[in-house]
Amino acid sequence: MPTASLIYMLIGIATIIITLAINRDLFKTAGVSGLEIFYWLTAIAGLVIGWHFNFQYIAQYGDKVGWAHWTGLLFVNPASASGGQDLLIANAVIFPVWTIVEARREKMRTGWLYFPMSALTSYVFGLALFLALRERHRRLKLSAA
Repeated sequence: MPTASLIYMLIGIATIIITLAINRDLFKTAGVSGLEIFYWLTAIAGLVIGWHFNFQYIAQYGDKVGWAHWTGLLFVNPASASGGQDLLIANAVIFPVWTIVEARREKMRTGWLYFPMSALTSYVFGLALFLALRERHRRLKLSAA
């Protein structure tokens, strides 16, 4: 595995650990909702499946591996370009604005961290982790009221 890819992976893992550590107070109470379980399972699946394909990409392209090359491959044909533009606009434009605004409204911590996390892990992982922590935050807020 190229050094840069390993560094990106380690930084991605670090963003996960930091986010969970900063939000550790959300885990002091027992119990989990069905919706939260769904989000956690989706997050794990997104991370595992995404990294599976990223490792294949690294193995196949070797020295060409990088953000510009990976992004370019999203646009090799009209079908992949359609999905690629959806992914890029959703992850790079909508997702950071939404998580920051929603986190501020809900008084959640680390709203800004989900975007770099999603860029270093997987969009689905960052999105599902945000939704899982938001669900837990909302349930704890309601139980305290």
